[in-house]
Amino acid sequence: MILNENTAKKTAELLLQINAIKLEPQSPFTWASGWHSPIYCDNRIILSYPPIRNYIVEQMAKPIEGLFGKPDAIAGVATGAIGIGAIVADYLGLPFVYVRPEPKKHGRKNQIEGKLDTHQNVVVIEDLISTGKSSLNAVKALKEEAQAKVKGMMAIFTYGFDIAEENFKSENVDLYTLSNYNTLINQAYKSSYLNKEEVELLTKWQANPAEWNK
Repeated sequence: MILNENTAKKTAELLLQINAIKLEPQSPFTWASGWHSPIYCDNRIILSYPPIRNYIVEQMAKPIEGLFGKPDAIAGVATGAIGIGAIVADYLGLPFVYVRPEPKKHGRKNQIEGKLDTHQNVVVIEDLISTGKSSLNAVKALKEEAQAKVKGMMAIFTYGFDIAEENFKSENVDLYTLSNYNTLINQAYKSSYLNKEEVELLTKWQANPAEWNK
């Protein structure tokens, strides 16, 4: 769920302001899942804009203790949330680790990079949520490799797919986001970033992304 409406609107405005949102319905993006998408959200661009980066970090960091209790460490999901996760950890004065999609094939063959003692309380930072599969894969690694107590996850943005909600519910992981898809589309329309036809297209895609433009 989003933290609050004002934060959701402000975050959406900032993402549009720095062109973190790309709209290309005629040349859709292809996700790792194989889904085709007319829209792409690249939150890593936030790192290049200090005032916006600071706002996002504060909005993510300040509610963490109230939502999840005081964590022992912050974990970022590689690669998109490494940067923002590390800054959130620094803001809170906490240790930081990041979680790879899979263990390295060489060296120490770590999946979790950084020092994390067993049974520590961890909050996971993510840049965006699509199906939730990669995010929950990181949670699984933290639980199995480090026996961590994952208290929950904080993300910048979610596409709001039903499958993501189902996946997080089945894994019993609490998820909070700064903004979501519906807020983004509404703000984009109000600011004339999108026209009515584009809003209709994006709404139709969001309702059934797996089948869109097959």
